[in-house]
Amino acid sequence: MNASARIYQTQQVMTASPAKLVAMLYEKAILSLREAINAIDQGDIQARFNANKRAGEIIAHLWTTLDTERGGEIAANLSRLYSFMLSRLTFIDVRNDPEPAREVIMLLEPLRDSWNQIARGDKPAASSGDAAAAGGLSVSA
Repeated sequence: MNASARIYQTQQVMTASPAKLVAMLYEKAILSLREAINAIDQGDIQARFNANKRAGEIIAHLWTTLDTERGGEIAANLSRLYSFMLSRLTFIDVRNDPEPAREVIMLLEPLRDSWNQIARGDKPAASSGDAAAAGGLSVSA
């Protein structure tokens, strides 16, 4: 990434609302998992490992920053979901298998979409994934 792109990215992060920052984390995890899938297709083990590790670090961060006191049952559900995701990510490296990455992407996308809705001020749809996204983390917009 060139210097101008880094400056732009830094400005985006520094000016984003807390809800937008959460959505950006989900997006980066999704992009990292797509990179892992592409690396598997290309036979690039190091790139697969790096991308999967980055996705795992993001999901672990989301997990450790859950507000379990205020999030209640929703935070507990997200905690179980993040634990499941992290357990699936191990199979990407152990088996050089893109399928767990695809599964985790399918779980992350509705969460990302919900946080983007929250960041825009829209009310998220009432599906279970969207409801989980709306209350598990402490975010003040």
